[in-house]
Amino acid sequence: MSRENVATVGAVYERWSSGDFRAIRDVIDPEFVLVMRPEFPDAGVYRGVERLAEYTRGFLEPWTRIVIEAEEITDAGDRVVAAVHQHGVGAESGIPVELRYWQVWSFRDRKVIRLENFRERSDALEAAGLGRSDRGDPPQPKGGQTPFI
Repeated sequence: MSRENVATVGAVYERWSSGDFRAIRDVIDPEFVLVMRPEFPDAGVYRGVERLAEYTRGFLEPWTRIVIEAEEITDAGDRVVAAVHQHGVGAESGIPVELRYWQVWSFRDRKVIRLENFRERSDALEAAGLGRSDRGDPPQPKGGQTPFI
């Protein structure tokens, strides 16, 4: 199932990179939760499909063009970690903007139940159960799984 989760996340980013931000609707559970941590604009917890749609409309409004791409996708069993590169042009300012961050996608029964955004890689890996051990060893995937790109 974890390879399916990686493929699902990869397909969503593929569609997002071409501007199709409805792509996530095909893969989310009705009880889906989006978590925007405090270090992000519009921080908060958005529960359900309609709240996600509201958030997405507000997110897209200030951009003439916005692209969200996965630079790396890591399998973590029932979770998937993505290194994200977001870039776009502000509608009013015309200024190009880019941001790199991490997302942790959580699955249940082949549906995304939670998507959480992190500014720091280490926080995302820890949330996905791939964090560093007390000895300072590098993160290791659970169950001998290997990262996918």
